[in-house]
Amino acid sequence: MNIQALLRKFGMQMPRLKGAGLPVFSPVDGLLLAEVPADSPRSVSQKIAWAQEAFVRWREVPAPRRGELIRLFAEELRAHKEELGRLVTIESGKILEEGKGEVQEMIDICDYAVGLSRTVGGHTFPSERPRHIMHENWYPLGVVAIISAFNFPAAVWSWNAALALVCGNAVIWKPSEKTPLTALACQAVFEKALRRFGKSAPPSLSQIAVGGPDVGGVLVNDPRVALVSATGSSRMGKAVGEQVARRFGRSLLELGGNNAIIVTPSADLEIALPSIVFGAVGTAGQRCTSTRRLLVHESIIESLTTRLKSAYQALNTRIGNPLDRNTLVGPLIDRQAYQNMQSALDAARDAGGMVSGGSRVEHPRYPRAYFVQPAIVEIGHQADIVCRETFAPILYVIPYRDLMEAMTLHNAVPQGLSSAIFTSDLREAELFRQYSDCGIANVNIGTSGAEIGGAFGGEKETGGGRESGSDSWKYYMRRQTSTTYFGMEVPVLAQGIRFE
Repeated sequence: MNIQALLRKFGMQMPRLKGAGLPVFSPVDGLLLAEVPADSPRSVSQKIAWAQEAFVRWREVPAPRRGELIRLFAEELRAHKEELGRLVTIESGKILEEGKGEVQEMIDICDYAVGLSRTVGGHTFPSERPRHIMHENWYPLGVVAIISAFNFPAAVWSWNAALALVCGNAVIWKPSEKTPLTALACQAVFEKALRRFGKSAPPSLSQIAVGGPDVGGVLVNDPRVALVSATGSSRMGKAVGEQVARRFGRSLLELGGNNAIIVTPSADLEIALPSIVFGAVGTAGQRCTSTRRLLVHESIIESLTTRLKSAYQALNTRIGNPLDRNTLVGPLIDRQAYQNMQSALDAARDAGGMVSGGSRVEHPRYPRAYFVQPAIVEIGHQADIVCRETFAPILYVIPYRDLMEAMTLHNAVPQGLSSAIFTSDLREAELFRQYSDCGIANVNIGTSGAEIGGAFGGEKETGGGRESGSDSWKYYMRRQTSTTYFGMEVPVLAQGIRFE
């Protein structure tokens, strides 16, 4: 992989730091890709100051004009889709089609944001007083910090940035220290759009802050940052939420998922099977929406498990280099992820689970990479390990007797992101939607992924945030209620009071 040649396609040239920067390794082969200059707390503070200056200028630009910048950004993303998707694959390990699909998500949210730039706004309400009118106004919020995870090194930033920018804010992005090259490439693509847009867009409108927790800590604790949007583990989100709340800032948290699919006796298994398999093993089980629990009615669990094991056996021949178009399962991000997977499988065995798969797959060309067989764990109860999120391709298969028992099992975990049911019974589908405590509840499709038009996010330890579509734009703006009197006489005061 000639990473320098790939980066040059974005107009980037990485300096040779020789041990002085942040090392970036590819999960594909475990080798060093580059060393990236890292920010210090002082440099992050300066970037916040620049972002504030940019915000003051940008909020004066009309929203439809701001949408034009995002339209140009979408054009640049279309022009760089192949190489950016390839970089996502090299740096995060997801298969090439998923890498390009992630860039397509960026394009889609840009298209959505362009339309939003001409529709964002409030309402007019009737007043109880004559010749008065009430308006709900929405105004730009300020500096928005975006903290993203390695598994979606580009799309999650775009979900936030596209909306934040059309709403009139400036953004600072702290990518995962495991995937900073993708972030720098996205910024380079954005700057191409910025140059085409012209001088009404300040140069510090979008910035990157590279580093570890110390860099994130500056963004989280600085009162000049109006909103911190953080994607990651529930533990990380709890720390971020508490720190931002102490200074009365805003946080948008997209955290862990422990997503379940319920399979009822009336389910069409031909439809269910591919959704279950992709949900469990796509991105090597390293999605927040990955399927981790499969709740199957006891009357069909044996036959479905047999079919699942057969599908997994077929997958074992398609584990490897994610740049290879025949590959369906790429590597785990690093050694720590592999160790976490093995610890979870050991705990499942101790709890009485029967494990199929889960072993490391040694690749002769890539001995430093952590390829693994996806694992199926047949277990008769929802043990403690099942209730914890493990970022790996582990699918726990659990029996249930009736749908209300399944719903109880489904909801008995701390996380509440995505959920699904496979059924041909309309009553079962509606009951599931009513009782699922997740932010996403799908019927006859899996837990993975979401369309741009709907709000993405979850409940409980998933953080309660919403990104992408619907009315998620409201996170990036401040609300104001305004009452105007347009009469010529002294008005009657509120509640009919006459103060004379």
